[in-house]
Amino acid sequence: MSALRDALQDLSDDVFFDLFESEDAYLLVLDVPGVTADSTDITVADGRIVIDAHREKNAEDEYRYIEENRPLFLDVDLPLPADATEDDAEASVERGVLELTLPKRPGSGETTIDVVDRDP
Repeated sequence: MSALRDALQDLSDDVFFDLFESEDAYLLVLDVPGVTADSTDITVADGRIVIDAHREKNAEDEYRYIEENRPLFLDVDLPLPADATEDDAEASVERGVLELTLPKRPGSGETTIDVVDRDP
């Protein structure tokens, strides 16, 4: 996971995120104001997570843009944690917050090994 954490730290200061981990999954939360599910594409392939999101803005008919100073185009390419899988991954957008859940691969947790006494 450190590669994902490092890649997130390298993002622009304008990108706000939280990264969570449970025993079963990772949860990446990104602030994406004005973005909808229709304006967001997420692809996981070849060990990479690609997120492409943009805010759709429409000026009212009687107005025209003089200056645009709040665009949102998020295009990030992040490493998939080695113990995560894209199988059953889920993403949702609600009120400008994107949540991406990446399940961990089975067996990626702690394993206890029984020690057998071989003395007669």
